Amino acid sequence: MKDLGSLRYFLGIEVAFSPKGYLLSQSKYTTDILERARLTDTRTVDTPYELNVQYSPSDGNPLSDPTLYRTIVGSLVYLTITRPDIAYAVHIVSQFVASPTTVHWAAVLRILRRISCYGIYYQRDCLVTCRYGCFFFLSHSHVL
Repeated sequence: MKDLGSLRYFLGIEVAFSPKGYLLSQSKYTTDILERARLTDTRTVDTPYELNVQYSPSDGNPLSDPTLYRTIVGSLVYLTITRPDIAYAVHIVSQFVASPTTVHWAAVLRILRRISCYGIYYQRDCLVTCRYGCFFFLSHSHVL
């Protein structure tokens, strides 16, 4: 058996180490999703889901080609491993993969505007997971 050193990347999940804990993120995967969706603007939103909005299958006009919608939603499902804050919104939009509409696509775009370089930080002496920005974590810790 061979020691491969410290874990840095596994199944698309980046692992950063500090003396206080570990940060799990999918920043490269997130960037790939944004490129695939051709989302070029830099607008962000505070929440991945609009409050008090109910979506139905008949909202909006059907998408002419739902392939991109299905691909992006599937990618977002995998992203929820390190982004539990978007899990509910992704669950809602995934209900419409059979016949998505323009309204559902707008909801997906809102989720995409929410995601950025964040991950889950596991502290060594604490069972609570906290969310920190990757850049804050990496600039304030020793990464192996």
